Amino acid sequence: MALIRSLPQNATLEDLRSTDLELFDKLRPYGQQLMRGPSPLSTGERELIAAYVSGVNACRYCHGTHSRVAQAFGFPEDTISSLLDDIEGAPVSDRVKPILRYVRKLTETPTRMTEADAASVYDAGWPEQALIHAIAVCAYYNNMNRLVEGAGIIGTTFDYASGAERLVTDGYLKDRSC
Repeated sequence: MALIRSLPQNATLEDLRSTDLELFDKLRPYGQQLMRGPSPLSTGERELIAAYVSGVNACRYCHGTHSRVAQAFGFPEDTISSLLDDIEGAPVSDRVKPILRYVRKLTETPTRMTEADAASVYDAGWPEQALIHAIAVCAYYNNMNRLVEGAGIIGTTFDYASGAERLVTDGYLKDRSC
């Protein structure tokens, strides 16, 4: 259901990128640094945040892809799906839950962030740099979710699986997925 007239009906993210390579390819090096570069958050934790934020936004393409990438980095499928229903009851470490609560609130009500929200992340033992990275991952995926949804890109389970496989294998520079 592409919303951009020049895109095919079952458009992919690659189709959208091809409409303006100069614009969209600028996101790839940042995505690589953010998601695979040095961070106090593991690669799996960053992918979990990407999948979670995309799920909160109901972005099928990014949630479908990054849920699979997070699985490849150690988060079982039932963990990811249960987070959207109940962070507290989800089978993730208590240390990660404040970060997930933070990025959910940042996604849904960004002007309502408080010192207490940040304090809960610090109280769980995370350094400031971890919070900065979590905020950056959240912001990046809110941006990507809006690009994908705004263009009407939905994808298929095959698209999600092949995109995830490329991200796991090649990272963000060679990949053409979310």
